[in-house]
Amino acid sequence: MRWGERAALPAGVAATVATLVVVFYYPVGSVFAEAVLDAGRLTAVPLLDVLSDPFYTGVAHHLFADPLGVPAGIASWVAAGFPSVRFGLFGFTAYQAALSTAASVLLGLPGAYVLARYDFRGRRTLRSLTIVPFVLPSIMVAVGFVAMFGKTGLLNDLLGALGLGSVEILYTLEAIIVAHAFYNAPLVTRLVTTAWESVDRRQVETARAMGASPLSAFRDIVLPTLLPALLTAALLTFVFTFMSFPIVLALGDLRLATVEVWIYARVQALDLSEAATLATLETVLSLALLYVYLRYEASQRSASGAGQSLPRRPLTIGRQTLTSPVRLAILGYGVVAAVVFLGPLLSLLVESVTAPDGSFTTAYYEFLLAQQASTAVGTTKPLPAIVNSLLYGAGTLLLAVPMGVVVSVVATREGRGSRLAEAVLTAPLAVSGIVVGLGLLQTMVFGTVLFGYRFVAVGPVAIVVAHAAAAYPFVTRNVTPALGGLDTRYRDAARSLGASRVRALVDVELPLIAGAVLAGAAFAFAISVGEFDSTVLLAEGADSYTMPVALERYVGNRSVGPDLGPATAMGTVLLFVTGLSFVVIDRLGGRWESNR
Repeated sequence: MRWGERAALPAGVAATVATLVVVFYYPVGSVFAEAVLDAGRLTAVPLLDVLSDPFYTGVAHHLFADPLGVPAGIASWVAAGFPSVRFGLFGFTAYQAALSTAASVLLGLPGAYVLARYDFRGRRTLRSLTIVPFVLPSIMVAVGFVAMFGKTGLLNDLLGALGLGSVEILYTLEAIIVAHAFYNAPLVTRLVTTAWESVDRRQVETARAMGASPLSAFRDIVLPTLLPALLTAALLTFVFTFMSFPIVLALGDLRLATVEVWIYARVQALDLSEAATLATLETVLSLALLYVYLRYEASQRSASGAGQSLPRRPLTIGRQTLTSPVRLAILGYGVVAAVVFLGPLLSLLVESVTAPDGSFTTAYYEFLLAQQASTAVGTTKPLPAIVNSLLYGAGTLLLAVPMGVVVSVVATREGRGSRLAEAVLTAPLAVSGIVVGLGLLQTMVFGTVLFGYRFVAVGPVAIVVAHAAAAYPFVTRNVTPALGGLDTRYRDAARSLGASRVRALVDVELPLIAGAVLAGAAFAFAISVGEFDSTVLLAEGADSYTMPVALERYVGNRSVGPDLGPATAMGTVLLFVTGLSFVVIDRLGGRWESNR
């Protein structure tokens, strides 16, 4: 038994690594291999075919098709008076990511200013809520935007009631940018708020005492402290929006396709070779951007926050608001933020019970029940989708929580090797779900020949392991700070009394950080329930689809017509199940801790 306890932790690390090799590194590696191997030999032909295709790289295709002719081409372009040029699929993907990043920064910065510089009732709660968009299913949010900004959506209903004209931004680049801001502006707010609160009050007061104006003090003291966090948030937002899939699929389709959406379209057309090539190029670009982010973060890391923070001013909205430009601007920002962040979710709920004539109806929920009772082949039924999502979520917890805890134990060990191991073990954060799903489709679902036998995994198994690969890093992100912050004397006392390392972990450390473990479990479950990217590729069978996949199917042709009602009803069910699951796990965790 003692030998087994001593071997348990190394065995756990080995099992985690082996699991990642099977469910992540090998599938993703197979995608890369298909793009660079031909009959077992290295080749750059598929990559060059894509890079030299104007559809994918636009005017930049000359760099690969005719590099020697580039200088003459630039000279001709200048001589022609700088006419407009096309940048292709990759260029458009980067363009919409840049616009989405700008919108996220513009929407998130005022929120950071309010949270960092003002004190008001509910400030801490509001700051905590900035994490909520990260656990909301993106396809559900996309349908919420359809319900809000569609021709018969809530916004146009309100404008019609006021006698104003309707607005149409749905299925446009603007709608995609606003939806991306919904997800990423809270990230900007969260990171910049933390940086703003770390500004040393004494440095600002010293600058003011030496005659600096408020603007000069902000420029010389506050802004240099905010800039690293702002650039970090902008770079992360660019990476996330560059790899965005469900938002673009639902609000843009192939008319505004990004690289992710086109990879999905190639898989649907069974052109797996081209899909693998595009996935390889996209992953290389995203990894390069993340490498730049990590290097920049490491260069900016410093021991800040040692001094006193800037004092917060009380914020009250009253009569003086109309005479105070700053408070009036804050009030206006609050209205805009409420429309962007609360509008889509509220519209989802309202439109699910609103008939085209504006009256209350339960017809859309009755339609879901009728779908459930239907015997037609290919019918998307809501109950199997709900059951599948819950079962996949439970299976994800069984894999993701132990994996996340093991990675946290490795990450909290001293030494450079532990940091390298943590980076290797959390690599799934840097690879999109579409790429992981494509790799699992090629290796597990289609089968892998090993020792003369073909090993095939059914769709549900592939879905669970894909969800676990996406979810366990979030367990690690919750557990690692708590585990690293524990007083080492607890562990040392247990070890001195004869406990093995794994026994000390199980009996002493994990009970002390049970809240963090359960918080990670709640995130993992919510991520599994809402995961769409990999699931939509793997749930092609009639019985393996989940709630997000069913929701996408109910959207149908994405026109604002009869299909919108069932989609909003299914989206409301998804919102309810996701929220209820998150609350149940959190409440059970709190009750467990109190019983301890």
